[in-house]
Amino acid sequence: MKIIYMNNIFSFFLAFFFSILAVSQNAPFESTYTPMPHSNVLLKNGNIFDGDGNKFLNTDIVLQDGKIVAIGKDLPRSMDLEIVDATNKWITPGIIDIHSHMGVYPAPSVTTSSDGNESTSPVTADVWAEHSIWVQDPQFALALKGGVTSFHVLPGSANLIGGRGVTAKNVQRNTINSMKFPGAPHSLKMACGENPKRVYGNRGQAPSTRMGNVAGYRKSWIKASGYLSRLDEYDNKSEDAKEMGYRPQRDLELETLAGVLRGEILVHNHCYRAEEMAMMIDIANEFDYKITAFHHAVEAYKIADLLADNNICAALWADWWGFKHEAYDMVQSNVAIVDQARNGTGCAIVHSDSEIGIQHLNQEASKALAAGVRAGFDITQARAMKWITSNPARAAGIYDVTGSIKVGKNADVVLWSENPFSVYSLAEKVYIDGALAYDRELGLEPASDFDIGILNPVKNRIDE
Repeated sequence: MKIIYMNNIFSFFLAFFFSILAVSQNAPFESTYTPMPHSNVLLKNGNIFDGDGNKFLNTDIVLQDGKIVAIGKDLPRSMDLEIVDATNKWITPGIIDIHSHMGVYPAPSVTTSSDGNESTSPVTADVWAEHSIWVQDPQFALALKGGVTSFHVLPGSANLIGGRGVTAKNVQRNTINSMKFPGAPHSLKMACGENPKRVYGNRGQAPSTRMGNVAGYRKSWIKASGYLSRLDEYDNKSEDAKEMGYRPQRDLELETLAGVLRGEILVHNHCYRAEEMAMMIDIANEFDYKITAFHHAVEAYKIADLLADNNICAALWADWWGFKHEAYDMVQSNVAIVDQARNGTGCAIVHSDSEIGIQHLNQEASKALAAGVRAGFDITQARAMKWITSNPARAAGIYDVTGSIKVGKNADVVLWSENPFSVYSLAEKVYIDGALAYDRELGLEPASDFDIGILNPVKNRIDE
């Protein structure tokens, strides 16, 4: 394998800078993230799943200035490189969870910090999940031990339209703005099916049926389309004409929906049943917006080709199903079928929706792969690695800078004790932007006062 170097590193950084600028201009609550202090590292002689479907054996990687700068065999050593022996170990991109509620449903689970659902109205597009995130949630550190370097936090699924989601770096910080992934677009959480009709139907208000759900979506998009038209009409006026009129008053709910219609905010849709997913695609076509991913899509296998045709990812569990009526019709090869749709052009993601599942996403991907192989699909481990790395990066709108081991991308990298598809494999080192965020051997990990409360496993702190 040849050594690969960035041909034009200046162009890369310039493009990335302007992409961040375009997203964040005039936006409130901008990311203030800065990488942790880091060393330059040579991971020597490791086996690599690159997250793009490739496997390389006995290969070196250089992490420098927070980026992956070289990949190849027998790369030259230099004095400024810390050498890490990766012989017989495995290297992957950092795991990305596309469906997390960490921070908005933190541990310890108490009512006072349960802030994921603003279930006061069927449409709450005005709320942002990041404004509920408790940054001291000890679940962040537990996910880090499982190789998770970035995660996408969504509101809950009580509402037709639940509000904005946010993508964060898995670093220990005192504010959410300093965790926000630079340049990552916001998402919009929508929900189909049982949840919204149950929550509001039990209160004797709309929606109480699935047809009520659909009417609610369409009413919201009609209002948003009108709001966007008024904004565009104002923005297209001459300066003289603008002086004669007023810009439409800001409306936080419609502002978010207009962001979707403009293609600036990505739609992530909680939806279990196949016919409902198809219906949501029809609604998206009616109002000319795009659905990025369906989440918890238990029946995605029934419409896998339709999802591939519309370039929609499906975020799926490996084998969790049957816990409510709309989750009954599951097949364990669901992930594999979505992945293999339209000659392998489907976008399958293994997600968590669980503070426990997020700690073991490599094992969840392994279970999904095994089910696919049993069903007769020829899927390699290298391809399956996409389900927890590059595919969720695409769905989060951050694939250009992370999600795969590629020269020029962020040095978000995990060193595993053995093949990550093995139940015995452990994340030994986790790098975020080239900084060592977790080291199992050294005991380097974030600490939280809320891991074990006031009790030390060895000594009671009350007695100190």
